[in-house]
Amino acid sequence: MDFDTYYAASYDRVRRAMTLTFRDPDLAEEIAQEAFFQTLRRWKKVSLLDHPEGWTMVVALNKGRDLHRRRVRQEAKQPFLVPSSANLSSESRVDARVTVTELLTGLGDRQREALLLRYVTQLTIPEIAKVMGCAEGTVKATLHAALAKASLQAKETFNVLD
Repeated sequence: MDFDTYYAASYDRVRRAMTLTFRDPDLAEEIAQEAFFQTLRRWKKVSLLDHPEGWTMVVALNKGRDLHRRRVRQEAKQPFLVPSSANLSSESRVDARVTVTELLTGLGDRQREALLLRYVTQLTIPEIAKVMGCAEGTVKATLHAALAKASLQAKETFNVLD
């Protein structure tokens, strides 16, 4: 069977299964498209399987779980994100700046530098490594440690329970 025939026969079933699983038709469409893209990339091997649709379904479920986890983490961070200053009163902007300043003050110099380079100046990991004169892995580890420390400080500051 060629991929086009397989796609025509299987796409709707996979999409409907993802809609039932994740209860979001738009998300299901995205998941199904990604799963079939992965299937197409590996079609030579997948086409030899007894049940290629089962393989595609597992890929779709894994993709859906990943997207769901990412959304849950993003929603959990939402209360801590500083809204754009256009929507804030001057008093709220000052409060937001004070909070960010307090969180940055609790970090070491390299951690603060890495965070500012990444999230304020929007540099990539390789660019930060070049600026800081270290390896990319060191930048990643420094950013991870800085975010973990800032998160802990934020939880303590706002009395957030796990």
